Amino acid sequence: MNRVQSLGAFILLPWIAVPTVAPETSPTFEDQVVDLSWAFDEQTVYWPTAKSFELEVVASGQTEGGFWYAANNISLAEHGGTHVDAPVHFGEGKRSVDEIPVEQLIGPAAVIDVRAQAAANPDYRLRVEDIQEWEHAHGRIPEGAIVLMRSGWGSRWPDKKAYLGTDVPGDVDNLHFPGFSAEAADFLLSRRAIDAIGVDTPSIDYGQSKNFTVHRILSEANVPGLENVAHLDRLPQAGATVLAMPMKIRGGSGAPARIIAFLP
Repeated sequence: MNRVQSLGAFILLPWIAVPTVAPETSPTFEDQVVDLSWAFDEQTVYWPTAKSFELEVVASGQTEGGFWYAANNISLAEHGGTHVDAPVHFGEGKRSVDEIPVEQLIGPAAVIDVRAQAAANPDYRLRVEDIQEWEHAHGRIPEGAIVLMRSGWGSRWPDKKAYLGTDVPGDVDNLHFPGFSAEAADFLLSRRAIDAIGVDTPSIDYGQSKNFTVHRILSEANVPGLENVAHLDRLPQAGATVLAMPMKIRGGSGAPARIIAFLP
């Protein structure tokens, strides 16, 4: 059974009656799903040089015909809020967001917890040793995994100063937040068969990065990144299944995404 079939079976399971379990103790579908996405609104955090989210109300109210009608226009940068980075973001000729295979955005979650390290150092970069410690506790990272760094930065959302390190538009010199190290990214791609990585921070590269090495390593391998992933504190370190669905923008270097996880 492949991962898409497995996910389909998982989704159906909550609706199958299990006679041996009392109804009052049976988990509901809602209990087994975690929304890992921040809502898009005027508080959404964007890169200091990027266009922020704007919603223009076109209509909102009762029509002359006596029924309710609402419609809006939206404007936003590809990269901001909870979103997917396509490989073409830093890789010439690599996949755009509409070309990422759907199955590459569905997989077992390996949640690597570096909250203690990030609390001590806002510029912390997840190390190969962190991956090895995770594997010592949970076994080898499974094939097709989506590896997620849990730094605790989600607790700072949407305070731009706390989350980015700066709340000054255009200021990219004072960005401070954790990310992956180049060594960890290379290890996951060359030694483990992962499908994506993700972070609960603005970027898979740490805030002070100037050459975006992790982005470039992933892009070269046609591997997407997930950024500003929400509520990672609600996931176990192993056993969950992640589904990340970006807006299908033809030629897009990235796109807003609704990311969810199914708990074991």
